[in-house]
Amino acid sequence: MRIFGRVRHRPSASWRQATDRAFTLIGDGRYEDAGALLTRAADMEPWLSESWFNLALLHKFRHDWEQARAAGLRAVALLDREAGAPDWWNVGIAATALQDWPLARRAWQAYGLRVPSEGGPAGEPVGMELGSAAVRLSPEGEAEVVWGRRLDPARMEVLSIPLPSSGRRWGEVVLHDGVPHGERVTAAGPSYPVFDEIELWAPSPVPTWVVLLEAATEADRDALERLAADAGFAAEDWSSSVRLLCRTCSESRMPSDEGDGEHLDPHDHSEPGHPGPLGHRTAGSGSLWVPERECGIAAPAGLVRGLLDGWVADSPDTREWRDLEEVC
Repeated sequence: MRIFGRVRHRPSASWRQATDRAFTLIGDGRYEDAGALLTRAADMEPWLSESWFNLALLHKFRHDWEQARAAGLRAVALLDREAGAPDWWNVGIAATALQDWPLARRAWQAYGLRVPSEGGPAGEPVGMELGSAAVRLSPEGEAEVVWGRRLDPARMEVLSIPLPSSGRRWGEVVLHDGVPHGERVTAAGPSYPVFDEIELWAPSPVPTWVVLLEAATEADRDALERLAADAGFAAEDWSSSVRLLCRTCSESRMPSDEGDGEHLDPHDHSEPGHPGPLGHRTAGSGSLWVPERECGIAAPAGLVRGLLDGWVADSPDTREWRDLEEVC
């Protein structure tokens, strides 16, 4: 068939069979076998951008970024359209993983995104103002959805305090996939995409602590969170901000806060012995206040006790802390 004046052959039946089988193997985690089939498919139809797109996708799954970049560039060289192709998005992810900023900028622009000139043509693509989103840490394991700030189309800075089981810290930057896998809707109306983490891009030097608080009111709890934020760090009341969800709910369009009473909503599956993906709510649950709170704090070792002591000193009759422990 002819597209934009160019002759493009339909892929052969052998190409389709090899490709279909390869993606079945990818679903089973058999990347080596899938790679052999996709390489054979590319040898059969080297003029098809899909051949190289599929190889780039496989290398992305394997976190082999040099190979993902090379295959991705071959794919975009064969594209029939100017902008919006997912091939360019995969190139952007690979380039970001490798900190190849000129190529990352080129990829996002070719996809159709505006990349400010701040930082220069060879610099990191900053100032894209993509806003907030959520990211699913460890999507193949005990997944945990946390809130973050998008630095560019492939990276997010974690703004929640992840639970220690995730192995992640507040302030870390994670590389994430391009297609949202779920959505979170706030009470105010806006919805936010949930992206799946690919890998840790930049670690955080700030440790995570867990502490038991006695906070007479929500205002007492809020005061600690403000105190930590004013110091340039973070505190999060895990007792009210974390819930367990089944995987189906976690990967769907979910309210970030819902319902009231002891069991907050029909999607909350925090039953003993039945773990599911974790999610961090936004502030405010509407449930009956319980003074004892389990709180996560992200702060240096030399500061965390001073923060807690200062919080208590501001209202000693309504505040107390104990059992501080570094957990990540």
